[in-house]
Amino acid sequence: MIHLITGGSASGKSAYAEQLIRVETKDTGRIYLATMVKGNDSENAARIQKHRDRRESLYFQTIEQATGLKDLEIPKGSTVLLEDVPNLLANEMFSPAGNMDLAVSSVLDGLHHLMEQAGNLYIVTGEVFTEGIEVYDDMTLRYLENLGRIHQDLGKRADAVTEVVYGIPVKIKEYEK
Repeated sequence: MIHLITGGSASGKSAYAEQLIRVETKDTGRIYLATMVKGNDSENAARIQKHRDRRESLYFQTIEQATGLKDLEIPKGSTVLLEDVPNLLANEMFSPAGNMDLAVSSVLDGLHHLMEQAGNLYIVTGEVFTEGIEVYDDMTLRYLENLGRIHQDLGKRADAVTEVVYGIPVKIKEYEK
């Protein structure tokens, strides 16, 4: 089962994904796949620590993998929470380990590889598109277009899609068992 969970910044999408996993899966074989690069940013470090603290009691094995998901091997049938697609794309586009021209295919190949291995895959992504901004620089526009392509692919493949708005889950596509 693949569940795509989206929403704006600080909308509660990560907490919602974790809640779904608590309710829908066993307490074993859970993998939290973290894609954020800590770097020298104290705000990122605080966000990473907040997520680590929240996961402590949820029986997750944490794997930090900023790029190259297509090379990641996980136990077959695991429950995976991937946090999150916008970070993963930014890492693939802009980090020294990534490749700007191959970023979309690298992200999609990695996600498809996870789909083949995981029993349940919960993918957290974000709505980073901003209404009212008329002009983006070329690099930002390329990033947004790439993220849109990835979202379209994931939306088609997902069994369920939920947008979290102000902490309220809104079902876009429902899973049929």
